[in-house]
Amino acid sequence: MEEQEILNLETGEKESTSLKPARVKIVEVRVKSVGEKGNKKIGCKVKHPDNEDLIEISSVRYERNGKLQNTGLWVNLDEDNKIRKNSALAVLMAYLGANNPNAMKDKECDTTEDEKGFLCFKAY
Repeated sequence: MEEQEILNLETGEKESTSLKPARVKIVEVRVKSVGEKGNKKIGCKVKHPDNEDLIEISSVRYERNGKLQNTGLWVNLDEDNKIRKNSALAVLMAYLGANNPNAMKDKECDTTEDEKGFLCFKAY
């Protein structure tokens, strides 16, 4: 669709359908640059049982200090240039039994909804 056509679009009548939490299979793991500073974040393309197309999930819900929290899968490195221990990404990798982000490929993981209703990985 051309840019000029987009500027003339009207609001539709159909509600968007959101996918319900389910067990998904990770089929692709990639690094994304986010924001002006280009911070690195892991994005996982997953196969959801209720959707033909792959969807991307880049956050996880996990337990920290007795409370559940949602965090993006940011790439935080320690002084040895390894993924920071106890970071959200490290927690998800450990939960899935993966020793690096690439090893999460082909793993299955349950999902849940974050506060905004978006799907995120469930690692608790």
